Amino acid sequence: MRHLLHTDPVLPDIPTEMNYVYLVRCADGSLYCGWTTDLEARLAAHSSGRGAKYTRSKLPVKLVYTEAYEDRHEALSREWHIKHMNREQKLKLISGAVEGKTVPDRE
Repeated sequence: MRHLLHTDPVLPDIPTEMNYVYLVRCADGSLYCGWTTDLEARLAAHSSGRGAKYTRSKLPVKLVYTEAYEDRHEALSREWHIKHMNREQKLKLISGAVEGKTVPDRE
């Protein structure tokens, strides 16, 4: 399922996809950050072992944080910044999500 934000103002009949930056918590407690335009499909890929090499041996994974962007460049930039955070900073980001600042933990 593709997540659509709106139609392009120049080409109004062509939908614009959302870009998601996400964090998953692996079974060993580690955190993995990624980017996608189809969050549900990407999580399914991680859960089935077809996701990133890092998460394949650390199943199951659980979505703990996500941000949505209209612009792909912004999402990729944010992913880069999150990947360069230390664990404490990432946990603080996730705890902000639990307080309602972004999408909460999913089972």
